[in-house]
Amino acid sequence: MRGGLYLRIHAFLERRFPERRVFLKSDSDTRFIRLSSETQLVTVAGLALFVSWAIVATAIVLMDSIGSGNFRDQARRDQQVYQERLNALSTERDRRAEEALAAQERFNSALQQISTMQSELLASETRRRELETGIDVIQANLRETIKEREILKRTVLDLREQTAPDSPEEVLAATAPAQLEFLTAALAETAEERDQIESDAQSALNQRDDLELELRLNAQRNDQIFRQLEEAMAISVDPLNKMFSAAGLPPDRILEQVRRGYSGEGGPLEPLSLSTRGEEASPDEIRANALLNQMSQLNLYRIAAEQAPFSVPVNLNQVRQSSGFGYRRDPKTGGRRLHKGSDFAGGTGTDIFATADGVVTHAGWQSGYGRLVKIQHAFGIETRYAHNSNLRVKAGQRVSRGDHIADMGTTGRSTGTHLHYEVRVNGKPVNPMIYIKAARNVF
Repeated sequence: MRGGLYLRIHAFLERRFPERRVFLKSDSDTRFIRLSSETQLVTVAGLALFVSWAIVATAIVLMDSIGSGNFRDQARRDQQVYQERLNALSTERDRRAEEALAAQERFNSALQQISTMQSELLASETRRRELETGIDVIQANLRETIKEREILKRTVLDLREQTAPDSPEEVLAATAPAQLEFLTAALAETAEERDQIESDAQSALNQRDDLELELRLNAQRNDQIFRQLEEAMAISVDPLNKMFSAAGLPPDRILEQVRRGYSGEGGPLEPLSLSTRGEEASPDEIRANALLNQMSQLNLYRIAAEQAPFSVPVNLNQVRQSSGFGYRRDPKTGGRRLHKGSDFAGGTGTDIFATADGVVTHAGWQSGYGRLVKIQHAFGIETRYAHNSNLRVKAGQRVSRGDHIADMGTTGRSTGTHLHYEVRVNGKPVNPMIYIKAARNVF
């Protein structure tokens, strides 16, 4: 039965692929190669498989190329949006800083005006009390004078009735009217002076009322200034606090470390001095001291932010991130290894910048890294910039954030031009994007 099946299959193949012979002729001989139906079938099947594989491979390569192009375009658009967002945030931060400085100047001017008005109010109150005391004394003297005048009038009348003509008593009575006129004139002048003093006292009271109204208006303006300053401090300090927390840097410990080691120009703001007479601080003084403490904290945050690697080591418009932190397939050996940093691919000679203030501890060749720059920062943080084509700093040199320290290259263990960027905390590698993403909405 097997023979019959084989014969039917052979007959089917003979109809589709008849036996062929390929003749090879030379000068002295002629030979041929016999191509059976089975051989032709195998050859056709092999050619069909090869063509199919070529078509599938070409489609895969084209799809991968198209996908890579779309990914690069999307990455470029994301980088452009990210850069625009950074510029907008930087502009907003500068505007907030200018508003805070202007508000601080207005606050200082308002405090000076309040101090002047308080001095004027105290002087006015003292003058009013003096005038009231003077009025009371004058009124008492006036009452005594009136009483004495009445007594004198009665005495003169009694003397006129009791004395004879041309007697000494009559002479005294005759001269009494002149003395009365003198006393009346003196009393009139005293009354005018009293009226003038009362008028001055009323004017002082009106002035005091005006000063009290002005003080109330100043208090309202001061309250508005305080609210603006408090809102500005909240907008400025809270994002920085979140940024350090997101980067794994405890804000309290970082600020305390900066406060202990800070010896540069400027420094934390001093609080307002309180009264030396044992008086309690006013609400404005308490709010002012709270704002000054927040300004001091903001200043310490600014110093700490300059010393931690929150910046990007390259211009994102000129590069793309080709590999991130974590385990990956090694591009050389193909094995699974921990990638201890982030790779940014770009053109040869692309500028590389320091991401924080620090001191260069190494600038030279190191196995695997090629031309390498190491920078030691505060808080036990170290950054590494590897595979450079040219170094622009030397060991022992102090650099600031944004300084041009190297040019991108492909030295050392590298498959192409790129920057290998590492961040190490107390010698342990951490993901650099933690710091970059933490500062995304701040700088």
